[in-house]
Amino acid sequence: MNKLVLGNLVHRPLRSIISALAVAIEVVMILSVVAIFYGMLNGSRTQQSGIGMDMLVRPGSASAIQALGSASAPVAVADVLRKMPHVQVVAPVSIKLTVGSSLDTVYGIDYASYNALRPFVFVSGGPFRSPYDIIIDDLQAAKVPGTTIGSTIKTLDHDFTVCGIVEHGKGSRKFIQLTTMDELDGNPNKAAVFYLRTENPPQFQEDVRTEVLNTDGLQGWSVQTLDESLAVLTPERLPGFNIALRVVIGIATVIGFLVIFQSMYTAVMERTREIGILKSMGAGKFTIVSVVLRETMLLATAGIVLGTAATYLLSAILHKRFPTLAFAVTPSWVLKAVLIALAGALFGALYPAFKAARKDPIDALSYE
Repeated sequence: MNKLVLGNLVHRPLRSIISALAVAIEVVMILSVVAIFYGMLNGSRTQQSGIGMDMLVRPGSASAIQALGSASAPVAVADVLRKMPHVQVVAPVSIKLTVGSSLDTVYGIDYASYNALRPFVFVSGGPFRSPYDIIIDDLQAAKVPGTTIGSTIKTLDHDFTVCGIVEHGKGSRKFIQLTTMDELDGNPNKAAVFYLRTENPPQFQEDVRTEVLNTDGLQGWSVQTLDESLAVLTPERLPGFNIALRVVIGIATVIGFLVIFQSMYTAVMERTREIGILKSMGAGKFTIVSVVLRETMLLATAGIVLGTAATYLLSAILHKRFPTLAFAVTPSWVLKAVLIALAGALFGALYPAFKAARKDPIDALSYE
């Protein structure tokens, strides 16, 4: 029976190839979209964790998204925070979102305090030497071949000179001086957020939070631990994340379902006489259904293998072409994509399989 199944697929190579490719496309769609979505999310978490801070203080109830706007907190607040018990380092930071060939964030930093949180690891070059110097990470440098110390990068509508290239994972891919960002904003001595490194976290974090909120002028500010900040960066907390993911997965599943359905339905119609012969030889309904479903699972398996391999190839190409793009293919989602593709193919083949099983052997044998 297995030879019959394989022979049916080989006898109609074009239809078999198209069906397998449809399943492969379904798998690639699911894995690639998930890899980009979760890659960006996990990349943001990794970047935040690498800064070296363990608490964040922001004006009002500003969220991480709102902190991308104009800086509104006096930089002098950093001096107030530094005097609090258990606070070791305070780094004022201004954050700007830039839209160009890609979506980037630029950090305006006070180099000494930001570096004190966790030192930059320089691949080449060093700290700022002039107001319009910029530090970039190694992935940003690899994004534009030929970017070295002394290269010019345009951001925030100004030209900056690369003075240092650092290892990635320090919150942003581009850093300029806080005073320069404030000057460009026409908003001197302001910051959007203050990153704190406290003594023996998390032992004294609640004490620091209480101290901040009991300080005159800071009562209504947002004080978060790093863990609380990272908890926001989850699919459940980001509006539309899971909805968009389910829509894409649903579309991919429907594509696989329809192609398999049409392929197997056509195959059943073309093999009416063959089915009649099998039934006249004593094959029962279960046997007929089994033949159709075996063909389907073989096609689905070939498509899944092809789609998974294509996704990993796509990942390698994207990492080479776009170094800053976070594209994370995880084993758990590979398994989910496999199960979704198999389920879609199985449901697509059920109706054709049962239709074949219900055929009357006399009518099937007389079919021309």
